[in-house]
Amino acid sequence: MALLLLGLLLFAGVHFIPSLAPGLKAGWLGRLGENGYKGTFSLLLLGGLALIIVGWRSIQPGLLYLPSPALHQLALAILVLAFLLFVVSNRKSRLRQIVRHPQLTGVALWGIAHLLLNGEDRSVLLFGALTLWAIGEMIAINRREGAWVKGEVPSWGAEAVTVVITVVVIGVLVAIHPWLSGVPVR
Repeated sequence: MALLLLGLLLFAGVHFIPSLAPGLKAGWLGRLGENGYKGTFSLLLLGGLALIIVGWRSIQPGLLYLPSPALHQLALAILVLAFLLFVVSNRKSRLRQIVRHPQLTGVALWGIAHLLLNGEDRSVLLFGALTLWAIGEMIAINRREGAWVKGEVPSWGAEAVTVVITVVVIGVLVAIHPWLSGVPVR
């Protein structure tokens, strides 16, 4: 459990630096330059992800609660919305008129859906922590950036492409989920 927790702390901590420790970021940029900052930032995030994966796989799960089968379909619907938001985060979309932080909102929804589907200790730690991190990150970014400036509204054709990309992403993730997590999508 320690590796998983360490990975989560590293992942979240590094992400919080720009919003909560701008002086640390400025010093880091001053010493290493833009490329050095981005490179070490990325390496630290990859290290956090590696610790999360190794930590996850090393834990013999213990049951904390039994997920309700009645919530299974709701959780899957939330996951579809989460992946749509992930895709929207890199595209223009009408959803960006409603959701300021589509990627982080997607992470929070992804975490909540997984908490509805999984009741073992390692899942509660992983998905609970990432959900809390995403919500905290949205709050920190809003404070740092101030007023929300909404982008332009795309054509319906662009929205259709976003939906197609989302379907492809979901298909790929369903296919690789057993390899990533050791658990098939049910």
